[in-house]
Amino acid sequence: MAKVLELNALDMGAIVRPGDCVMWGQANAEPLPLSQALMAQRHAIGQFSVFLGISYSNTLKAEYADCVRFSGYAGTGGNRALVKAGALDILPCHYSHLGELIARRRLKVDVLLLQLAPANERGEYSLSVAHEYLIPALEAARVVVAEVNERAPWTHGERPVLEADLDYIVRSARAPLELLHPQPGAAELAIARHVAGLIEDGATLQFGLGALPEAILAELADRRGLGVHSGAIGDQVAVLMQAGVITNERKSIDRGSTIAGIMFGSKALHDFAHCNAQIQFRSSDYTHGPRVLQQIERFTALNSAVEVDLSGQINAEVAAGVYVGAVGGAVDFLRAAHYSKGGLPIVALPSTAGKHSRIVARLQGPVSTPRSDAGIIVTEFGIADLRGAGLAERARRLLAIAHPDHREQLERDSRAA
Repeated sequence: MAKVLELNALDMGAIVRPGDCVMWGQANAEPLPLSQALMAQRHAIGQFSVFLGISYSNTLKAEYADCVRFSGYAGTGGNRALVKAGALDILPCHYSHLGELIARRRLKVDVLLLQLAPANERGEYSLSVAHEYLIPALEAARVVVAEVNERAPWTHGERPVLEADLDYIVRSARAPLELLHPQPGAAELAIARHVAGLIEDGATLQFGLGALPEAILAELADRRGLGVHSGAIGDQVAVLMQAGVITNERKSIDRGSTIAGIMFGSKALHDFAHCNAQIQFRSSDYTHGPRVLQQIERFTALNSAVEVDLSGQINAEVAAGVYVGAVGGAVDFLRAAHYSKGGLPIVALPSTAGKHSRIVARLQGPVSTPRSDAGIIVTEFGIADLRGAGLAERARRLLAIAHPDHREQLERDSRAA
């Protein structure tokens, strides 16, 4: 039986042991009262670790490294300040590997902090905004502390959470965090139109995070019978489901259901997903796992990058020497789209960042996706289909979609490389 506590009675020093690793849900799934209490009480614990996903709160500060060793798979959002301070150790792994790393305790989870939606009439709590790697973490953790938030959406998933799974419960009634995507600029809108022209009725879509995927989805209002199998979903999924564009009726697996691991969106998305059986949340093993993905026909993977070199190598992690992205699920999804009957492995990005070209002769960061897994690269200047193209032809096609101001220099740099 879980122990129900008032927040001010929560003694993290009695729950977390020195040397423990603590994990919680990322982005909008962060259990803010619990993560804030953990940081406020860190000196009562001593030295311990925290594994982070993407953070959109201001909970974590570099000075907390006096007690806490921070690690994570991404440099996105609030994590960037930790990266710049040298306080975040990056785990460069494919998203599909996270569940197995947790299960085998190569990624240790001793204490798990969760934001849950209240139990239904069957006594089943919901993992709410994020399921993904929290499902294997729930099995692995020694102690589970839950914020049961009256205002968190109750969502359908592969595993209900029962009171027997929990050690401590703190009740709250706060609005969950929201993510409001910035409005797309002219380059993003042009890219969205190019990508949308490639997508046919009945395709099953995967997409990454940010304004660009949302802009691409907004261009698909005239399609029919689209499906979704994605690690993350945003507000435009709710818009297209309500409009009858995303119906999932032609999917080769999970017909009739949008499949996702986490929501990155606003209250409108949370409200739409609440008790909505048409959206099914799954673990990262399912959303990213190759044995699942290989069953999907017409699988269209929509991902982005920091830069792409003229051979098709892709850096999605480091910009100007700072870790800003992740290995993430891009390789998992791009490979699946290559193998899928009628699939499209797409990486879309603006041609420039400030004065710098994002189509480059040599990557300034690591190779997140090897050139053997590159497929279709899209900028606002067009589409470069690299499938079946040799290195010389790849360079020609990528030069054609680079910003015109940089093409001549890129061509000189490529000859010197």
